[in-house]
Amino acid sequence: MPEGEAARRTVELAARQSYGKLLAVLAARTRDVAAAEDALADAFAAALATWPAQGVPRSPAAWLLKVAGRRAIDAARRVRTRDGAQTALLLLEDELRAPGGEAADIPDERLRLMFVCAHPAIEPAARAPLILQTVLGFDAGTIASAFLAAPVAMAQRLVRAKRKIRDAGVPFREPAAEEMPERLQVVLEAIYAAFAEGWSDPLGSQRERGALAAEAIWLGRLVCSLLPVEPEALGLLALMLHAEARRPARRSPAGEYVPLADQDPRCWDAALIAEAEAVLRQASVIGRPGRFQLEAAVQSAHAARRLSGRTDWAAIVAMYDALAAMTGSVVVAINRAVALGELLGPSAGLRELDVLDADPRLADYQPYWAARAELLARSGEAVPAALAYDRAIGLADDAAVRRFLQQRQAAVLAPGAQRGGTQNQRGIRKDHQARGRA
Repeated sequence: MPEGEAARRTVELAARQSYGKLLAVLAARTRDVAAAEDALADAFAAALATWPAQGVPRSPAAWLLKVAGRRAIDAARRVRTRDGAQTALLLLEDELRAPGGEAADIPDERLRLMFVCAHPAIEPAARAPLILQTVLGFDAGTIASAFLAAPVAMAQRLVRAKRKIRDAGVPFREPAAEEMPERLQVVLEAIYAAFAEGWSDPLGSQRERGALAAEAIWLGRLVCSLLPVEPEALGLLALMLHAEARRPARRSPAGEYVPLADQDPRCWDAALIAEAEAVLRQASVIGRPGRFQLEAAVQSAHAARRLSGRTDWAAIVAMYDALAAMTGSVVVAINRAVALGELLGPSAGLRELDVLDADPRLADYQPYWAARAELLARSGEAVPAALAYDRAIGLADDAAVRRFLQQRQAAVLAPGAQRGGTQNQRGIRKDHQARGRA
């Protein structure tokens, strides 16, 4: 491999592995997230320009932090008359005068930055998205999709949030005990959204997303270690572990999509399931039920099929009832409609989906159209089902899911297709839809 190409790949690897960690360190020193982003972008550009000719440094992350720190100093000098700029300048100069360390010596400030982004001074709708962008490097379009928002509006929201951190002098520290509950929920939301993005790439074929699920689980474990008596943190960890346990079963050996109803429970990771169950029990003992605990309980009910051979849809509907009352989430309402269709028949599920028809956020929400297509197909309404499949296929970003939906659409339209459907038809819904926070 040519040296230039090897250097470019090293820069890309450093961006994937270290961006959030480096940005958190710089933001903590400058108290200005946007300025830290600019400095880090300059450092990556410098790496692309110099590493091919000079070689890759022994510690790429430490090199990037040093260069970004110098860029931030230059920027601070240009605005040193602004309140706080002199303090930031001194902090940075102190850091740069210290002996250079290895990448392992760089402190991991990501969790602190996550709590900063969850500060009540920032508009509520921007807090979790800001965490995703600054700590985990998501672009505004991906974040907008996760939160059922317009990309332009999301981008503007993020810019305002960074400006607020700078102008309001939001302190870079872990919140006090009385501040923790409100901020913790936002942090958990962001971790879960990151997990969902990585989990939606089951084969790890997309490099920018492949490590996100593991990173989110690591962050979940970190939060639980710092806050061991916060039941919602434990609930989120249990939820992610249950979902991750099914990863090996979500694709056939040929790479084809396998819906939850058709997965072989013997392919699920028994060790992860056991850990998830233990963590969920630990949360339940605390006695403060919440959204993530309930969602983990839903996944626990699905996991029980490996022992009983059946799914307790009545229990799942009851848990979705509680979730709907707690959150008012349209995503929960869709999942509840699918579960109700399993318990009482497709007509019951369709009636629940019909209630949601007027919600404009669902026009481009793929799981809604996949669920509608399934229930229509099972009701024997071939033409409306085919149209819903068209919509779901067009919105699916996973080629294997598109092929699966196309096969189901063809089966519905085939001469002699039977009313009511088969186990495969019931499998059309996504295996644990994790995206969307409406």
